[in-house]
Amino acid sequence: MPISPAWEAMLRADNARNRLTGIALVSLTYVIFTLLDGSAKWLVASVPVIVVVWLRFLTHAIFASILLLPIRGASLVKTRHLRWHLLRGAMFCAMTGINFWALQYLQLAVTSSIFFIVPILIALMAAPMLGEKLDAGRWMAIVAGFAGVLVIVRPGSAEFHPAMLLSLVNAALYALFNLTTRHLAAYDPPETIQYLPAVVASILLAPFAIAAWESPATWLEWALLCLLGVLGGLGHYLLALAHRYAPATVIAPFLYQQVLYMALFGYVVFGDVPGAGVWLGAAIVIASGLYLFARERSRA
Repeated sequence: MPISPAWEAMLRADNARNRLTGIALVSLTYVIFTLLDGSAKWLVASVPVIVVVWLRFLTHAIFASILLLPIRGASLVKTRHLRWHLLRGAMFCAMTGINFWALQYLQLAVTSSIFFIVPILIALMAAPMLGEKLDAGRWMAIVAGFAGVLVIVRPGSAEFHPAMLLSLVNAALYALFNLTTRHLAAYDPPETIQYLPAVVASILLAPFAIAAWESPATWLEWALLCLLGVLGGLGHYLLALAHRYAPATVIAPFLYQQVLYMALFGYVVFGDVPGAGVWLGAAIVIASGLYLFARERSRA
């Protein structure tokens, strides 16, 4: 069912009510993503990563099909930008696989703190991709952000783990993924944006997952594997919807609340306590990202 012009205009209106709605949606999104990552970290301890990743996308696609196809019908898969969706599907596979792989070895708070480099990477990538110029202030924020990541990763120290490099690769991929989402949000509805990549990813990963298949041993593992798709689909849908209610410069800073959710989940479920270096590095990266957001808001 297409969105009416009047409803679309209301969503696009930049007012206090829509901004608060966008903030609420993105806050809920990062609670959901914390549950997704935390559940995945628990699952990959006993189930092969490729199986967890595939079932995450397969259940996502099934859940979204049951929920959205009766409402939107064929329009759910109708797009003039299929190549972009195929690219996002491949990136979806890579990002989720890398993230779940890293979660086998790293605390949730560590992976989320490294992930905070994403807005800084977006600013860096936007220069060559979108023709934007980086002034001295932005360059200082970018350099400070990378310094913060070095404080978290601490290469050469006893706390360094090679999986931290996987989280950095995942952050770079997600920055590119975010840029493609922003591009598609101007043309396709959020339902299509979150649905097509999940379908593509489940198809691409099927032969590899079947080859490495190990059946989950308990009903709890099966339940969480099915829940991954629901959490992933709902989270990406809410994130796309949030961008319809509020500008990215308004909602993006609320990404940083996720480190609190991750730290709490990691402590309650796994007994993980992030070290001082993680908190210090996260604070530096967050400050750099907030500076960039403030500069973007001043330009708007």
